[in-house]
Amino acid sequence: MDSARTRTSWWRDAVIYQVYLRSFADGNGDGTGDIAGLRRRLPHLAGLGVDALWITPWYPSPMADGGYDVADYRDIDPLFGTLDDAQALLDEVHGHGMRLIIDIVPNHTSTAHAWFRRALAEGPGSAARERYIFRPGRGPRGAEPPNDWRSVFGGSAWTRITESDGSPGPWYLHLFAPEQPDLNWDDPQVRAEFESVLRFWFDRGVDGVRIDVAHGLVKAPGLPDLGSLDGKLLEGAHREDHPHWDREEVHEIFQGWRAVADTYDEPRVFVAEAWTGAPERLARYVRPDELHTAFNFDYLMTPWRPDRLRRVIDSSLSALGQVAAPATWVLSNHDVARHVSRYARPQPDGPLRSLSDLKGPADLDLGTRRARAAALLTLALPGSAYLYQGEELGLWEVEDLPEDLLQDPTWLRSGRTDRGRDGCRVPLPWQGDTPPFGFSPEGGRARTWLPQPEAWKSLTVAAEEGDPSSMLELYREALRVRRSEPALGDGTLAWESDPDSTLLVFRRDPGFRCVVNFSEEPAALPGHGTVLLASGPLHEGRLPSDTAAWLKD
Repeated sequence: MDSARTRTSWWRDAVIYQVYLRSFADGNGDGTGDIAGLRRRLPHLAGLGVDALWITPWYPSPMADGGYDVADYRDIDPLFGTLDDAQALLDEVHGHGMRLIIDIVPNHTSTAHAWFRRALAEGPGSAARERYIFRPGRGPRGAEPPNDWRSVFGGSAWTRITESDGSPGPWYLHLFAPEQPDLNWDDPQVRAEFESVLRFWFDRGVDGVRIDVAHGLVKAPGLPDLGSLDGKLLEGAHREDHPHWDREEVHEIFQGWRAVADTYDEPRVFVAEAWTGAPERLARYVRPDELHTAFNFDYLMTPWRPDRLRRVIDSSLSALGQVAAPATWVLSNHDVARHVSRYARPQPDGPLRSLSDLKGPADLDLGTRRARAAALLTLALPGSAYLYQGEELGLWEVEDLPEDLLQDPTWLRSGRTDRGRDGCRVPLPWQGDTPPFGFSPEGGRARTWLPQPEAWKSLTVAAEEGDPSSMLELYREALRVRRSEPALGDGTLAWESDPDSTLLVFRRDPGFRCVVNFSEEPAALPGHGTVLLASGPLHEGRLPSDTAAWLKD
């Protein structure tokens, strides 16, 4: 079979595994994940059957936002290892027949970045200051922020500086934490620098780049007030002239990046984190001369309801098909609550942005059953799929982390009302009956940087390995079938169920069908065929509630 590992267009139907590096595996015993730990656990990923890894930022950083506050884009934070370690990892990933995608954070740097330190030191009117967005304040003596923009993490998006002589200075923009000043993408030096950074990593053999906040680089001239608009990242831009999200001018930047990627014998690829208000807007990022793929957040936020899922599948495939781009499908990532916990509650009519959108206690058995079905649904759809580390184990959101251990900047910026994203970032359980569950090497006694729940002892890799009823073995078998079935991967689908049905049934040629039962009662499998894989046990040939099956004619 022609596998995604060997084709130039591998990214069109690849299954890519997201590694949140701090929480994947610890190699030196300090309780924090690192490159050595990832290298030690590469056989798990190769055995799972994924085509590529995406690693969250590993650059030097003060860690004000988990590494998304970058101090140097051409080095590795000592917390994770060295450049030599990164090169060894890259070589080993390729040795396993997989690809490596790294994270680039172009909207903002850290305040510890040399550019920002120079901007503060060199003062008003300097070229160094032009690389960022400094503006005078409003009101008497400029004591009020330049406009009403809000930080994604809560509070104002502006912080005032004090000049070197002690006088009050201008304000700088940070759409995220104050430690993350936004870059000025109207400055040619900024554009040239990031194209150089891309070449640095591509020359080392990195296969692709995930672009953080791809929709936020360009700001409207004059920085007009938002007024009644909301600046939240996860809501997208619901009008075309939003002053800082999804502006038209951003596409010229990514056309330049695509030109860089295409200079390599095997072209490097991009995936955009672009929150937009409609699939048609998202499709603009993946036109033939721009980026290759973009995350499909509409699918991620869709509740476990057949009508809503069918609608978002259709709209995604239609919009992306207009520009000949593949769809991507993702259920969880490092910024949202794990889908086991989202599906464990009554499902709303609107999108599932966070657990605060949901009511009632979690029924984790129900959430797990739905998550198993969602895995088969997702992996059967046309295009590529992203898996978030631990979803192959059925991990749920850790909702009771002690408040004094929370590290997400959202917690403090929201006045301790929003617990943030730490609950989906708890370190993985590998083996054993008690924490740290083999996260650190044998003999390592360091506590993990976030505590693991005792109940995860039944969800370790070792506990699930070889158990045909486990989530891990479901994922392994699903990825094996996906690779062997010519109908799966890139392509199209045809619905065989009624739009109002509680069954979702679609066909993919040649001779493959996916069936998902959303009703509260068992349902007969439609038509004829052999069951290749089911997310739960079948009863007298009937598909139980919240269960999916793959059929082969």
